[in-house]
Amino acid sequence: MVMDAPWRTADLLFTFTMWSVMMVGMMTPAATPMLLLFSATHTRRAERGASGAVLLFALGYITVWVGFSACATLTQWALHEAALLSPAMAVASPRLAGALLIAAGAYQLTPAKRACLTHCQTPLGFLMSHWRDGPVGAFQMGLRHGIDCLGCCWALMGVLFAVGVMNLAWVGALTAFILLERIGQNGVLVARLGAVLMIGLGVLRGLGV
Repeated sequence: MVMDAPWRTADLLFTFTMWSVMMVGMMTPAATPMLLLFSATHTRRAERGASGAVLLFALGYITVWVGFSACATLTQWALHEAALLSPAMAVASPRLAGALLIAAGAYQLTPAKRACLTHCQTPLGFLMSHWRDGPVGAFQMGLRHGIDCLGCCWALMGVLFAVGVMNLAWVGALTAFILLERIGQNGVLVARLGAVLMIGLGVLRGLGV
């Protein structure tokens, strides 16, 4: 796409596809433990169509992130139209980039972040409290888990606007960070350490360092 020209429909579709593929790629590792446990639970319950139910659960989960991708695409389009995007598809203003990083770091310290992270860290607890039978139930459970996941990670995805949407090093780093938040006993500590790092980077970026 041409950076100094208005977007066409093809540009919007390309950007939406890019975000969708990126979100699915980044969030699949974090969702894998839940999918495996969901499949194992179906097997233990001796229910038919376990593979189909897992696919529907995954479809519900992916639907949430595809919806987020649509919102991210519109945001990127608005930034482009306002001439606020660099050729690397990062916000061109150091102050705005710094504000995005600080906001993402601050969200890491909120009760909402901690509540969503707790849901994502306990797949068994989620299944026990949100179990629904049948294909529709599997899809609904996937949606619910996707919403919890979105509540946990949406601000982290916003960091990409500060560092560059196509910055593969940051995409990989955020993917690893999200996975570290989910595993083990130290997820909250990891989230807080990430908050300190993002706020610090935001201050430096805002100062033009």
